[in-house]
Amino acid sequence: MKQKTIVIRYSQAFKHQVIKEIEDGLVTITEAKSKYGIKGAETIQLWMRRMGKFGSLPKMIRVEKPDEKAKIKDLEKQIRQLKESLADTQVRYLMAESQFEIVCEQQGLDPEEVKKKLEQKNSAEQ
Repeated sequence: MKQKTIVIRYSQAFKHQVIKEIEDGLVTITEAKSKYGIKGAETIQLWMRRMGKFGSLPKMIRVEKPDEKAKIKDLEKQIRQLKESLADTQVRYLMAESQFEIVCEQQGLDPEEVKKKLEQKNSAEQ
């Protein structure tokens, strides 16, 4: 039996109250979550991005070693090449499959039967 999920909706007035308390320095985001029983990991941050003062959100600064950026670009390039290679392989497979079916039709054979015989032969050889 599938368990029902509970979706909690907060009013605009409630959201503004929470944001105001954080911006006024009365509570931190973590304290507000605990005080009001807000479960979402980034619920309050989302409210603050939409309705609050941008400066009151904690800022994230990413520190990288100089070689990290180059490594990330290299990895992204490898991923792109692998995707292209996979696409090429899939196209070749589909072309080979089509050619196989054409040859079978020309010879008056059922492609599925030929595949079964080849599989049986291969499994017997192993």
